[in-house]
Amino acid sequence: MKLDPRHLAQLSVIVEAGSFQAAATRLGTTQPALSRNMKALEARLGSPLFQREGRRAVPTELARRLASKGHAIRLAEEQAGILAGQAAAGVIGYLRIGAPPIVAGRFLTDTLSRFIKSNPLCSVALRTGLVHELRSMLERGEVDVVIGPRSLADPVDGLVFTFLIDDRVGVLCRAGHPLASRGTVLAADLEAQLWLAHSRGSLLRQQTEAAMIASGVRSMRIACETDSIRSVFEIIAATDLITTMPRATTAPYLGDRLVFLSFDHPEFGRPLGVIHRRGHVPTRLERDYLALLSREAMARAPAAR
Repeated sequence: MKLDPRHLAQLSVIVEAGSFQAAATRLGTTQPALSRNMKALEARLGSPLFQREGRRAVPTELARRLASKGHAIRLAEEQAGILAGQAAAGVIGYLRIGAPPIVAGRFLTDTLSRFIKSNPLCSVALRTGLVHELRSMLERGEVDVVIGPRSLADPVDGLVFTFLIDDRVGVLCRAGHPLASRGTVLAADLEAQLWLAHSRGSLLRQQTEAAMIASGVRSMRIACETDSIRSVFEIIAATDLITTMPRATTAPYLGDRLVFLSFDHPEFGRPLGVIHRRGHVPTRLERDYLALLSREAMARAPAAR
């Protein structure tokens, strides 16, 4: 049975977007046009793709399975478009990199900016996401490499980790915090503070809680919880709350407002590196950029300790 690949691609957008209207907006078409195409696909299949639950159209199992094929079609079209655009513009190569938000900040953008200036014919795509999102991007071929913590690759067969630096976690506070001038900070000092916590389920939240327990901190009094890195810096700089952040990738943001406390623990180790699919063959541009990043990371590492 031959199916229209355009309809499969549109189906994948509907499933991802969660509604026909949202999908139509993303695709730059109208909801009625999208509905007609889905009815045509259902007629071709002889089976419904959506079931009504109240006012919502919920995709069937068949729709979800076909949507995965549609996603592959969209990805192939995107990659073909990149290649065609490069040929038309004379671009000699491209980088597709994924990273967690804090890593995608100045830790990457400083080197990326210099690399783009020295390689004006290259094209760069920098994607950000949480650990499970980045892992999915790698597995689905949406990025070629991820710059992130080793734990991103640990549970997944087929992903290879190459070490860059130990981006150790530290306890962060404002420069004028009462603990900032202490030569030694004890577990009891941390237990007495109010904390800003990272979002539940995040690797940094899990690592922080494990390190605090191992350090003898019996409980953490959480006054605020957020998944926004920008909010972390602003709130910590303006209050006496404390939090945890990776030292090397946070260092460019410290300025004269933020400092790390004199507190460490073996559980704070956070190896940061390059993660790619097993068998991936890097382009020359990719090799050149990763070599630059490695040199810069090693130069920054002593300052972050």
